[in-house]
Amino acid sequence: MGLPRYKQLVEGLAADIRSGRYPPGTRLPTHRALAAKEGLALATATRVYAELAAMGLVSGESGRGTFVRNTVLPAGLGIDQPLLGQDMIDLNFNNPNLSGQGHMLRDALRELALAGELESLLCYQPHGGRLRERAMVAGYLADHGLQVGAEHVLLVNGAQHGLAVAMMATLQPGDVVAVDALTYPGFKVLADTLHLTLLAVPQIAGGTDLDALAQLCRQRKVRALFTMPTLHNPLGWVMSAAQRQQLVALARQHGLLLIEDAAYAFLVDGAPPPLAALAPELTVYVSGFSKSVATGLRVGYVVAPPAWRAAMERVIRATAWNTPGVMSALVCGWLADGTVARLQAQKRQDAARRQAVAAAALAGIPYVSHPASYFLWLPLPPAVRAEPLVAELRQHGVAMSPAAPFACTVHVPQAVRLALGSPGLPTLQQALQLVRQVLDKLGD
Repeated sequence: MGLPRYKQLVEGLAADIRSGRYPPGTRLPTHRALAAKEGLALATATRVYAELAAMGLVSGESGRGTFVRNTVLPAGLGIDQPLLGQDMIDLNFNNPNLSGQGHMLRDALRELALAGELESLLCYQPHGGRLRERAMVAGYLADHGLQVGAEHVLLVNGAQHGLAVAMMATLQPGDVVAVDALTYPGFKVLADTLHLTLLAVPQIAGGTDLDALAQLCRQRKVRALFTMPTLHNPLGWVMSAAQRQQLVALARQHGLLLIEDAAYAFLVDGAPPPLAALAPELTVYVSGFSKSVATGLRVGYVVAPPAWRAAMERVIRATAWNTPGVMSALVCGWLADGTVARLQAQKRQDAARRQAVAAAALAGIPYVSHPASYFLWLPLPPAVRAEPLVAELRQHGVAMSPAAPFACTVHVPQAVRLALGSPGLPTLQQALQLVRQVLDKLGD
């Protein structure tokens, strides 16, 4: 028995897309036009496009139509791509290392090797970290607006592990978690893995639309909110003190758990107090030293309400057994001698220089950023779509991420995020100029 007519059409269109007959970005006929051309019912034409979308070959955009997707992008649309070749300029991930950090690591390892406690670092550590090191992190947090005791701090294997620990300890499969319409992709991956339901909240200038969040809480049983109040990734906004107070009041009214991600907060001077300082009883604060020191140092920390700490220690035991003893000792040594503070100050200056390079290279092109952040958000002109832009720039040796990994809405905005922290400054300038050239070409 032959394939049904609509299946034959699905396979024929899929073959044309894969062969390149319909290149990425091609607008396909409307559902009604396809139905008329092929002699199908409108519902059947809609089913054809739905199957192509499920195959990852097309995407539908409300009010614009159905477009061919780029099928040569890495899995995850660039956010979890393999390591890039030496000739590829990375505007996808931030790896903001400063000159001389390798020498600092060599010196620190030498000092660690001479320390009397070296052999103890080769043994199992307490699940949440040694109390002395937790106290050092607590002291560091006090300098950043969060006063907590050592017993409130749990050391983890990087901030991503900290998010996993927080979510596994506090949430159950099926729980509803509110997130910004654009948010950190690593949280989306964790939520999918843990079978959580994410509901997108619109964003307004400077933060989450709290009126929309309140309305959502009245309509649904929302268990938690994932938020980045200080230097949102990817939009770079910093929530005001008044917005934070309003959010805390809303969370108390509706019994929301607040999961506060502060991975990039170190870049902002004079930010309002963290949510964890305003509402410690309902906030889990997660951050680490990957961006502020080095991405290879997988040392992070979680500050949690007392009710959740035992559960989080059990999750640490289940997922990693204990914190990385050698790396934790290394980072705490740098906390004690002021190295972390110096690196953070230097990286704030470095990020500002990179934003200045971006402003010059992209002059006249509207984008969204913070003046001291390592990334910017670039909404695309109406004639330009993200996937062809990303694909063409990859052919020119520049890797970046389209909006899809960040979007929690059905309709993905046509935009790209540019990470500014990895290339050297001359290379960054070259890459951004190339972005502008390709934008102008596709816009024409």
